[in-house]
Amino acid sequence: VMDGNGRWANARGLPRIEGHRRGEASLMDVARGCIDIGVKWLSAYAFSTENWKRSPDEVRFLMGFNRDVIRRRVDEMHSMGVRVRWAGRRPRLWRSVIRELEVAEEKTRDNDVLTLTMCVNYGGRAEIADAVRQIAELVAEGKLKPGKIDERTIARYLDEPDMPDVDLFVRSSGEQRTSNFLLWQSAYAEMVFLDTLFPDFDRRHVWEAIEIYARRDRRFGGAIDQAEGTGS
Repeated sequence: VMDGNGRWANARGLPRIEGHRRGEASLMDVARGCIDIGVKWLSAYAFSTENWKRSPDEVRFLMGFNRDVIRRRVDEMHSMGVRVRWAGRRPRLWRSVIRELEVAEEKTRDNDVLTLTMCVNYGGRAEIADAVRQIAELVAEGKLKPGKIDERTIARYLDEPDMPDVDLFVRSSGEQRTSNFLLWQSAYAEMVFLDTLFPDFDRRHVWEAIEIYARRDRRFGGAIDQAEGTGS
């Protein structure tokens, strides 16, 4: 979760939009840092379904900014071997934003170094609700039996069905909450919250988060091995 752009700008007496501009470079460095150590999937929370509550001026800026970032960076990402994907709802999004996302997806579709999912007009609850709505329609049409619905069924109707479960969830700025991001996919994710505001974030912070992750014991709901004498 790329958090702290506004606070970074406020602390320097700058308009909030300057924090977002600085965050663009941070995201690109994070992507390069992921490539450096072999991370294959990265998701960026660019604009949430809740961000519509911000001031009209900031919403307009963020819409145009997301569009322009994708347009400016698509060739660079393509040369890096990044495959760009988009997760989020179409309604309310500017058509120009949708167009740039679709162009980026098409241009980079065969890349396999890193998959970068740009989450624009995205919310975890909205994603699950949309998936359930599609499944309910199939049931109503007699194409799916309710008894056949399981977790895999829901996963197939999420925005990016082939996205693997999240291993590591990182948030900048010191805030310690998920903010409705990738709720389904993060069921067993390790959470790392770093104090650095996102405009000051770079690949070193990604590596720090991964070092923290590597020291943890992921049990996926199971108990610690009793043979180790540390069972709960």
